[in-house]
Amino acid sequence: MSAADPRPVLLSLRGVSRVHGSGATAVRALRGVDLDVRIGELVAIMGASGSGKSTLLNIAGGLDTPTEGTVNLGRHDIASLDQKARARLRRRSIGYVFQDFNLIPALTGLENVSLPRELDGVPLRTARKEARTALDEVGMADLADRFPDEMSGGQRQRVAIARAFVGPRRLVLADEPTGALDSATGEDVLRLLRARVDAGAGGLLVTHEARHAAWADRTIFIRDGVVIDSTGELAEPESLLSATDGH
Repeated sequence: MSAADPRPVLLSLRGVSRVHGSGATAVRALRGVDLDVRIGELVAIMGASGSGKSTLLNIAGGLDTPTEGTVNLGRHDIASLDQKARARLRRRSIGYVFQDFNLIPALTGLENVSLPRELDGVPLRTARKEARTALDEVGMADLADRFPDEMSGGQRQRVAIARAFVGPRRLVLADEPTGALDSATGEDVLRLLRARVDAGAGGLLVTHEARHAAWADRTIFIRDGVVIDSTGELAEPESLLSATDGH
């Protein structure tokens, strides 16, 4: 977004590098990445396999720490927090949506969604109420008592999105969330993500599809761990629903 954008910065990465290994076998997954995500902004990340997209997402969400640089979520410097504090911040402030759903098979939809709040010490009654609200938001209230293996792929992904939305979370990170879904269901998932961001969250979306990136406010392109380009808003996403996949 423009430097004149008045919306507050929610997530800020400065000079972020990530090196795996050491010596002759060291691999630089990220190299000096700078990135801001503002409240109400969805940013898409595109790049070839192995370009550093998922590493960037993991560092943005506190699942990994940078070798160099800073990562700030609001007033919190994620990289400086110990493991326990990072886990607490993730439960309270960050929602993840993965391609393979990552639901717990032995828990119902309601239990999967309420679990992060319960782990954070929220009373069971309150956690379940928040979970029902999140499930209703994604159109899954009627399936709250079903187990994941009783749901379709699209239904499981909606439950996973509800889990990412539950409670006061302000940052949503989505790693190829439509990869295991048919095109129509995938577009429904992106509508939900877009609506959440418009309601006051910030979002990062990793995708290979230009028509999916069109749901974002802007797109950054990454190659060999380096951000090589950034674009403004692409064509209106509704106009791309019938577009064929491009690779």
